[in-house]
Amino acid sequence: MIIRLQGIHKSYYLGSHEVPALRGLDLDIEDGDYVAIMGPSGSGKSTLMHILGCLDRPTQGVYQLRDRQVQSLNDEELSHTRNREIGFVFQSFNLLPIMNVQQNVELPMVYAGAKPKDRHRKAVDVIAAVGLESRARHLPNELSGGQRQRVAIARALVNDPAILLADEPTGNLDSKTGEEIMALFGRLSAEGRTIVLVTHERDIAEHAKRIVHIRDGVVNEVEVVKDRRGTGNSAK
Repeated sequence: MIIRLQGIHKSYYLGSHEVPALRGLDLDIEDGDYVAIMGPSGSGKSTLMHILGCLDRPTQGVYQLRDRQVQSLNDEELSHTRNREIGFVFQSFNLLPIMNVQQNVELPMVYAGAKPKDRHRKAVDVIAAVGLESRARHLPNELSGGQRQRVAIARALVNDPAILLADEPTGNLDSKTGEEIMALFGRLSAEGRTIVLVTHERDIAEHAKRIVHIRDGVVNEVEVVKDRRGTGNSAK
């Protein structure tokens, strides 16, 4: 088990008014799982992703990441966990416009204190893995949307994280490019990567092994996705 959430609550406050976002959510994710999270606006799915990514802390409950109790980590330990254990892919790419592809991909390794030679070697490898060897010296504004998302995926992979978190990774892409990006996620899953993505698009969610439906701050349903032969890809 790579992730176990037990009784996760998260509330926000507007003055003295409490706004609950998660209300005792439970979720297990196995090592190598590929999970899509879906739910209506206000269901808590974005809050859940922030907690999974160690960007926010639960108000109550237990978040176990491998053998760590995440809710008990201090800020420095949380930062280290984000950098080493979790790769983030965002809808808006979040690339630095003044840095080329190589430099953007190396950035997490800079924060991790890796040596320049090691940074360069690993970045070259992951850029090749997403098919952008010929674009390594290009700036983001010289790339298509799909290429920029590939750069974002390479950057997320460069520290070899335990989990890849993707928030609406095809939201800014046309349908053809979106399918290409999902095919890349499929290859990463086949390699044994643990992937969790948030999407509001059913056809995107169906690329995963399981779809976790969130409603009113709890898991409403866990759906096992069937492949084209009509057999389940995974079991709950």
